[in-house]
Amino acid sequence: MKEFTPEKMKEIYERRRSDLAAFMVENKITAVVISDNEDHRDANLRYFCGHVSDGILIVKNDASCVLIPWDINLAQLNAFADKIIPFTRYERSTVRAVKAVLTTMADKRKNVVDVSPDTSYIDFLKFVDALPDWDVRCRKDSVHDFATAMRAIKDSYEIECTKEAARIGDKIIDGIEQRIRKGKIKTETDVALFIESECRKYGCERTGFDTLAAGPSRSFAIHCFPNYTAGQWPGEGLSILDFGVVYKGYTSDTTLTVAKGKLSKEQEELIALVEKAAKEGLKYYKKGITIRAAAAKVDEIFAKGKRSMPHGLGHGIGLQIHEYPFVRQRAEADSVFLPGMIVTLEPGLYDKDLGGVRLENDVLITEEGNEVITHSRIIRL
Repeated sequence: MKEFTPEKMKEIYERRRSDLAAFMVENKITAVVISDNEDHRDANLRYFCGHVSDGILIVKNDASCVLIPWDINLAQLNAFADKIIPFTRYERSTVRAVKAVLTTMADKRKNVVDVSPDTSYIDFLKFVDALPDWDVRCRKDSVHDFATAMRAIKDSYEIECTKEAARIGDKIIDGIEQRIRKGKIKTETDVALFIESECRKYGCERTGFDTLAAGPSRSFAIHCFPNYTAGQWPGEGLSILDFGVVYKGYTSDTTLTVAKGKLSKEQEELIALVEKAAKEGLKYYKKGITIRAAAAKVDEIFAKGKRSMPHGLGHGIGLQIHEYPFVRQRAEADSVFLPGMIVTLEPGLYDKDLGGVRLENDVLITEEGNEVITHSRIIRL
């Protein structure tokens, strides 16, 4: 992976906060409070300063910021902020911390602070009571929503991190295929623990989500429950494996299907439909093409095969496993693919008697078209 020096990272975070601040100035917002904790995770914290989790970031409309971390040592190691103040200084009270910092940011004009739309009503009232000189806003179409839209278009650092996660995921897929052919992976638990071990070996922070490993008796479920068991994997028939790995905060997301033994005509038809949907759907993952068009094309393919897909065609990935945009026919009519988006393409079909087939890869939208950065596949045994 391309190296990013601390100086370059500082520049990246400052540029992100500058873009955020420009939106705030345009909308007459003085400051925004971004809070990540056990009650509510907010990836915007890491996006705007690099601190990995558990903290409060307050950004002013001049792009200056203050970070109040739960773990000061981790913050000093990872964060890029103008000022870092330990949470303990405010007796671990979010309201006290926000009040203290906003007092230093207030100006003579009317002061407006934006808090997350996910803030509970009780916490919102606490902010209102503590900040009588501020107009506390908690609403949709907020600074937080603008930040979500920002994160849909990846910058060079995000693209490099996601590509590295994809590369590691590909190596794991290759390892899985080798081991199942040698009989070294026999159960759902075997493959899930292999992924966990391998991703750590390659320097990943964690898996992107709990691995979903479903043998033939459970592959009919979109997301099997439990996520994996001691059951046979892969077994005779259709088995599914859905997993992702996280590198420097950014996740991959892939699904492969293992077809073992002699399949029925109907099972072969499921595979053929999914492979066709993946191939044809990819043609629509291009700059300027509406997101609805991609979903409509795949739905059309399945309808001709007298099947239907019970979930969306894909979604953005990044600091979170599900990010904007969401590829489905219910997407906004004017939503289009844009260069810098990294979006999954995951057609799937599921039948209670036949089992399930899903094929998922991650696609980077480019100026010229697209780049498939993962290489999941149908594995036949």
